[in-house]
Amino acid sequence: MNWKSEWKILLTMVGVFFLSFFLPVESVRFQNAVSESFYMLKEYAQLHVVFCLLPALFIAGAISVFVSQASVIKYLGANANKITAYSVAAVSGTILAVCSCTILPLFSGIYKRGAGLGPATAFLYSGPAINVLAIILTARVLGVEMGIARAVGAISFSVIIGLIMAFVFRHEEKEKSKKQMMLPEPEITRPLWHEIIYFGIMVLILVFANWAKPAIDNGLWSFIYNSKWVITSVLGIAYGFALNRFFKMKIWKILVTAVAVLIAYFVSYNTMISFAAGVIGLSYFTSTDEGELKDWFDSTWGFTKQILPLLFFGVLIAGSFLGRPGHEGLIPSEWIETLVGGNSLGANFFASVSGALMYFATLTEVPILQGLMGNGMGKGPALALLLSGPALSLPNMLVIRSVMGTKKTVVFVSAVVVMSTITGLIYGQLF
Repeated sequence: MNWKSEWKILLTMVGVFFLSFFLPVESVRFQNAVSESFYMLKEYAQLHVVFCLLPALFIAGAISVFVSQASVIKYLGANANKITAYSVAAVSGTILAVCSCTILPLFSGIYKRGAGLGPATAFLYSGPAINVLAIILTARVLGVEMGIARAVGAISFSVIIGLIMAFVFRHEEKEKSKKQMMLPEPEITRPLWHEIIYFGIMVLILVFANWAKPAIDNGLWSFIYNSKWVITSVLGIAYGFALNRFFKMKIWKILVTAVAVLIAYFVSYNTMISFAAGVIGLSYFTSTDEGELKDWFDSTWGFTKQILPLLFFGVLIAGSFLGRPGHEGLIPSEWIETLVGGNSLGANFFASVSGALMYFATLTEVPILQGLMGNGMGKGPALALLLSGPALSLPNMLVIRSVMGTKKTVVFVSAVVVMSTITGLIYGQLF
C-alpha cells in the first residue's frame, strides 16, 4: 500500500468534511455569492459563447490545420524577424475586438503551431487590450488623456511583455529555434491568397457579430452596429463560397446549413439561435467529411474540450468572489472602492490585481470604472485596472496555464500586474 497516496486521500476527505461542516449557508453574503456565480455564468453563456467563443474556436482549429507550421514559424517563430513578429502581434487587437477569454483559442492555435513565446504572449495581451472601440469609448467617457494613455500603454505593454517572456525563457526559446531551423520546407497545397481570404472572412464574422453598441446613436460606429447582421449575413454567404471553392465542401451541404439558418431566424426572430444553427450545421458537415475538413473539426473539438470547462469553472469562481458589475460576491464592493482611492503604490497594485482577477466583457470596463471613479477611485488606479483588466481574468489564467504551464503563466500575469501598477502610479502623478 502506498501510504503517501493514502494520506493525501485522507487529508482531502478531512478537508472536504470541515469545509462542509462550517459552510456558512445561512450567511446572506454567501448566498449572494453563490447566486452571483451562476448569474455571471448565465450572462457569460448568453453574451459570449455563441457569438464570440465558438467562432474563435473554429478559427483556432483552422489555424492548426490549414495554416502551415512553416508559415507561423516564418512570421512569428523563434527565428522570425523581431520587428515583423512583434508588430504583427501588437496591432492584432485593432482588428480583433475580443475579450480575454475569446483570445485564448487563437493564442493556443498559433502557439501550438510554433509561434515564439514572445510574439505569442504579445498577441495574447494585445488581442483584448488594444481594442479601438474600447479606447474611443474610454476617451469619450473618462477623458482624452485617459484614452491616449490606454492606447499607448496597451501597445507598448504587448511588446514589452513579449520581450520579457522571451528573455526569461530564452533557453527554451533557443532550443525551439534550433528545432525549427531543422524543419523541412513545407509542401504548398493551395495559394496563399486562398488562406488570406478564408481567414479574413472568419475574422470579420467574429468582429461584426460582436460589434458593440456605441455610446452615441449616430456616426459610422452606430451605422455599422445597426447594419452588423446584414454585414455578417453577406460574410456568411462569402464564407460558404470559400468553403466550396477552396476546400471542396459540397454545395448541397452549404445550402442545407444556409436554409437551417434562415428557418431558425424566421421561426424565432433571434439572431443567436440562427447563428447557432449555422455553427451546428458547419460542425455536423465537417465532422462527417473526410480529409482537411474532418481534421479541422477534430482540431476545433480538441480546443473546445480543453478550454470551455476551464472557462466555465473560472467564471463561477470569479462570480462568487467579485460578483457582476453593480453586484457583490464574497468581497464587499466598499473594500475595493476604499482600497483604490488616491494614487498610492498600494492603490495601484490593488487595482491591477483586482483587474487581473475580474472578468470584463468587451467595453464593460469603461462604465464600471466611471462608477468607481465617481466613488473616489484615483486616475492612476483607474488606468492600472484598464491595462490589466481587459487582458486578464481568472478564467483566462486557468486556460493559459493549461496551454503553456504554470511557470510561464505566473511570469506573464506578474509582468502585466507589475507594469500596470507602475504605469498607473506614474500616470496618477502626472494627472
